[in-house]
Amino acid sequence: MNRTELKNKIKEISNQLITDKGFICSIDILCELGILSKAQIKDWRFGKIPYLEKVCNKNLGTLTFINRTIKEIAKDKNLKQSWTAYNKFGKGVKSRLIFSKTREDNIENAYATHYIDTEKIKELKREKAGL
Repeated sequence: MNRTELKNKIKEISNQLITDKGFICSIDILCELGILSKAQIKDWRFGKIPYLEKVCNKNLGTLTFINRTIKEIAKDKNLKQSWTAYNKFGKGVKSRLIFSKTREDNIENAYATHYIDTEKIKELKREKAGL
């Protein structure tokens, strides 16, 4: 899949995620693209994987492109940025999970940022409440 096809696929996935959840985030998009499996994400959340990029089946250039594309889509759709803490699941100390081997702030923040459609979230909450 070339970059144009990948960008179009990310846009398609983003639109579906906004419709279903009211937000987009890197983890969901990587999972939908088949770059990460739900089992790998679960293992990472429980601390069995030292950093998330270790189990991604794409190179770092592609992962950077995906995160940049997500940010562009969010900007085009006027989505609100919301940094989200990813902490370890399970027993013991709830330490912060790591996305990249380098632990650089800009990379960690790119993965941890969710982009929220505030109007869609309100609509989904009303639907859930049965109004």
